[in-house]
Amino acid sequence: MFKPIRGFTSLQRTPQTDLKLGSVLAFVAGAANAGGFLAVGQYTSHMTGILSSVADHLVLGELALALAATGSVLAFLLGAMSTAWLVNWGMRRQLRSAYGLPLVLEAAALLVFGLFGAAIGVMTPVFLPLTVVLLCFIMGLQNAVITKISRAVIRTTHVTGLITDLGIELGKLLYVNRQRGSTPVRANRDRLRVHGQLIACFLVGGIAGALGFKHLGFVSTVPLALMLLLLVMRPALDDWHRLRAA
Repeated sequence: MFKPIRGFTSLQRTPQTDLKLGSVLAFVAGAANAGGFLAVGQYTSHMTGILSSVADHLVLGELALALAATGSVLAFLLGAMSTAWLVNWGMRRQLRSAYGLPLVLEAAALLVFGLFGAAIGVMTPVFLPLTVVLLCFIMGLQNAVITKISRAVIRTTHVTGLITDLGIELGKLLYVNRQRGSTPVRANRDRLRVHGQLIACFLVGGIAGALGFKHLGFVSTVPLALMLLLLVMRPALDDWHRLRAA
């Protein structure tokens, strides 16, 4: 059974806790990204591609498409900004669940995504663009959460960077140190494990999300939202009891 991660507070975090949290969030990001593609035909965690599409559409004179892509980038940006606002607000009030507040918002946004998705077939011109923007907001929100928690050591949606870092460490691992007297090239095995685990979780989440959307439809967002709520449940209850006692 999935259990809340211990130590999900600003005072009790460890690298192991960060990795566990990052793994869960990478799974959720992969599921939302892959499932979202089946729903709207677009991967919403890939801001590099979306920003490049803005340039392409502008050059081709497709202003409406350029504007839509710009909206997606701004939604991702707003998600990251929302995380900063919520975390700083919670920390100013010494909440143990400060880092969990954005996850509560993300869980709510995933449920709204399910509602938008159910309405896509009814009013596609209206709800399809809104769904894309909402998914980009979710991705920005979540990536900023783990970035702040791990101090930019762990990312959950930036798989390009993860694979790049993994390749660098694998290159070091396979390097043959032949020159004597010089500092040997050594791979950071901890980083290898971290990046490999996050990539694997994103992939497994993508498979689960695609299967869920294929066979269950938008109701498959409910388990993802529940996973996020379970993550923050313990510190949120601690805050609740502390505030009531005060």
